This record gives sequence, C-alpha cells and structure tokens, in this order.
Amino acid sequence: METTSRRNFIKQTGMALGAVMLPLSVFSFKKQYTMKDVSLFDVIIIGGSYAGLSAGMALGRALKKVLIVDSGQPCNIQTPHSHNFLTQDGKAPKEIAALGKEEVLKYKTVHFHEGHAVMASKVSEGFEVCMLSGVVFRAKKLIFATGVKDIMPQLDGFSACWGKSIIHCPFCHGYEVKNQPTGILGNGDAGFEFAKMLSNWTQDLTLFTNGPATFTDAQLKKLQYHHITIIEQPIAYFEHQNGYLKQIVFSDLTDHPISVLYAKLPFVQQSVLPLALGCDLTVQGLIKVNEFQKTSVYGISACGDNANPLRSVSNAVASGTVAGAMINKELTDDTF
Repeated sequence: METTSRRNFIKQTGMALGAVMLPLSVFSFKKQYTMKDVSLFDVIIIGGSYAGLSAGMALGRALKKVLIVDSGQPCNIQTPHSHNFLTQDGKAPKEIAALGKEEVLKYKTVHFHEGHAVMASKVSEGFEVCMLSGVVFRAKKLIFATGVKDIMPQLDGFSACWGKSIIHCPFCHGYEVKNQPTGILGNGDAGFEFAKMLSNWTQDLTLFTNGPATFTDAQLKKLQYHHITIIEQPIAYFEHQNGYLKQIVFSDLTDHPISVLYAKLPFVQQSVLPLALGCDLTVQGLIKVNEFQKTSVYGISACGDNANPLRSVSNAVASGTVAGAMINKELTDDTF
C-alpha cells in the first residue's frame, strides 16, 4: 500500500518533470561549488513555520549549529486568525510565526535562509541541500517541516474563500461560527462522519454533495433524524466578497445562502525531497514517522503537517520540539 501511495505522490506532484525543469543554473552552480565553500551545519531544517521553528529552538538550546531554510509560502497564508493554541488564541498565523522566528534567532547558533530548497542528496558528511538560487548547504542531519499542499476543487470562488469562510477544522475555527447555519461539502462515509462531528457546534447543518449522494440507508436515516438537509445539485460557483461566502450557486443557477462551509481536501506533500531521499509515506500520503518524528531514513526527521493528520499550530509546535530533541540525541549518540 505504501508503494501505491508513493506512486500516486510522484504522479500528483510531477517530481520527475519538476527535476528536469529546474533552472540549469542550479546544477551548473552546484558543480562549481567546492567542499571548502559549503557550510556544514549540524542540522538543516527545511521549512521555517511553526514546526520548523520549534525544532530550531530545541536544537539552538542544545547549542547545535542549525540552518532553517524557508520559502515563505505556508499553507495557512490567507487564514486571518489562529485558535486553540495557548497564549496565542485569536492571533494572525503570520504574527505567531514572526514572533517565533524572532525568538528562535536569539540563539546564536541558529541561522535562517530565505529561499526554496530544490535538491537534496546523501553525501559523506550527511546531507547536501541545494537552493533554487544555487547556494549549497550541508548538514549531518535533516528535518523536513515542509507541510502539505491542499488540492482545491475546480470550483470558482473556492480557493479565495479557503481558510476564511471555507474551513477545514472545527477545533481551529468552529467556536467563532457556532450555532450558525453551516454547510458541509462532502459525501459518503467522510461526509457523514464530518456531519456527525460538526453537530457538536451547530444543529443547523446542510450537506452539499455536489452530485448524487452516496450515503448508506442507515446514514440517510441518521441524517434525517438530526434534520440535516442534503443538497445533491452540482455546484457552479461560490459567490463571495473578499473570501467571505455569500451563497452557493448551482448548475441550474438556483442558489443557497450560506456564510460558513466546511470541507476536507485531498493533499500532496509540499516538497518532493523527502520522497526523493527515500522516506516512506503512509497510505494517507503523510511522511511516515515514529513517536520520535524519525522517518524511515536514518538522519532524517519530519514534523508538522507533513507527518501529522491533525493539522494545527499546537500540534506542529509539539512535533517540532520532539523532532529537534530527538535529532539532538541522535547527534550525541553518533559522536559519544
């Protein structure tokens, strides 16, 4: 099953094509680099949001020489508020990340590089990472905190509303829209389970299946018992103002006013590098890690959304701390 997941990931992300299409300057620059020019770090962390910064702090406090590289494109880039994270409830995600970066960079052995990592390979010292700019870095260990990329449905208006009025997690956003008329974009088992969970936040639920419903008879009875409306009409587009839903317009040009919609989207890994280095994926497409955030490849860890189905700031920070601490132990074990 993991092999199938691996094949699907390569197909969806176009890894081979992406490698071919990288600027030639990256490869030519890399060939010109000599060993003495390449900085050797204890750890390179690819991804500088909550998980990566948290791992960086743990390693900085352990006096390790760390490089965090980040392309500045987090998955929640347009989400206005973050919730369910102690001391930061209601803050903008970018504010939390900016404060985290400021705190982490107070540790003198932690460095930050803005850019996109396009290649990674195993070398005698550990690992080599090549940036799109052509700059090359080396480290004994790697941590991937690269997140995931949501695959948006091809429906006009959806992506503009994603993270604002079309949301994925009631624990992150449900309290702010509690007891409001709420829609769910879903069908079958997944749609049923989502409706069951969301009934905790509101009793006014409508399921939009965007085509024929595929619920079982037992599920339909349950949904009817809880007065959850099912609308099967195909969706044409989402009418909104600056990302805030006004109504759903269907293919027959009828509409349904709604201001809150939940949706669970398929995703792919944001970076192809973990797979290129041999890291296994789960059947869900996440990087496979153990309880210490270690991947199937020795010397490589992963943390945050790329390895955890429970996507939240608090979980990202927690997994980053574990990854940093355990990589530090691995470095110590290698040399003691």
